[in-house]
Amino acid sequence: MKIVKKHSLATRWMHWINLPLLALMIWSGLLIYWANDVYGLWVGHYELFHFFPTIFYDFLSVDHRLAEGMSIHFFVMWFFAVNGVAYVIYTLASGAWRELVPDRRSFKEAFQVVLHDLHLSRYSPPVTKYNAAQRFAYTGIILMGAGSLLTGLSIYKPTQLSWLTTILGGYSWVRWEHFWLTIGYVIFFVVHIVQVIRAGWNNFRGMVSGREFVDEKPLDRPLLDVVRGLGEYSNAKD
Repeated sequence: MKIVKKHSLATRWMHWINLPLLALMIWSGLLIYWANDVYGLWVGHYELFHFFPTIFYDFLSVDHRLAEGMSIHFFVMWFFAVNGVAYVIYTLASGAWRELVPDRRSFKEAFQVVLHDLHLSRYSPPVTKYNAAQRFAYTGIILMGAGSLLTGLSIYKPTQLSWLTTILGGYSWVRWEHFWLTIGYVIFFVVHIVQVIRAGWNNFRGMVSGREFVDEKPLDRPLLDVVRGLGEYSNAKD
């Protein structure tokens, strides 16, 4: 058993800072959405589900808190944006993006990861810092953050940033895009928590302390080290 470095200090700080910021953004966004909750899941002219039922608002005491939601949302969004931009800059400057961005093998490997996690396949893809499915997920969440920032600014200043609002499809489309990006965050958060629980305490500790314990097995050594060891043993006998 040995201790190896898993995550840098910058990655860990920005990860944990983003957690309360994103939670506040989603919560305050819900307070705002209450005032005009127009979205749902439809099949033709039949609405399967409306976002959100009255009982949902009543349970969370969301109603009639529009001004509070707007003040929190427009305040926290700047910290959320700065933290996100800082993370992207750090990832590019440090070269960490190479471990995050999917490559030409990632499509096939991501499918294998999903099958393995669903217990539909016994084949376990190669163990790396981020598997192929995580590469897609983490790259996707960064792009979603950029999308939320752009659509949010378009909603916040639709007149001053009319050019951006127009590019994104107009005010109604921008609000729709912003809403579904938020739903995407919630889904990502739920899946992420489930995966963290499945991975166990050692994986969680890596994001807290930056290090994790790994089994040190002789068979995991490079072939060259094994050959050298055999050579030294042979020389000792001679």
